[in-house]
Amino acid sequence: MPPEKLVMMANQISRFFAHRGPERAPEDIADHLRKFWEPRMRRQIIAHLEAGDEGLDPFARAAVALLAKETNPA
Repeated sequence: MPPEKLVMMANQISRFFAHRGPERAPEDIADHLRKFWEPRMRRQIIAHLEAGDEGLDPFARAAVALLAKETNPA
């Protein structure tokens, strides 16, 4: 899937959870991505984050960073 489509989808999910605030929204978004996005989509959005995260809104960026940390614990 093109990264622009994944970014658009992640940002839509982010807008849905934005009312949860900065303390809860990123985890709720990450949880949604874990449950409803196939692993390949999650890998692609993580790769997009690592390539500079163009277009991701702040909550979506934070959520994808959580996923990246789970996949590549340092």
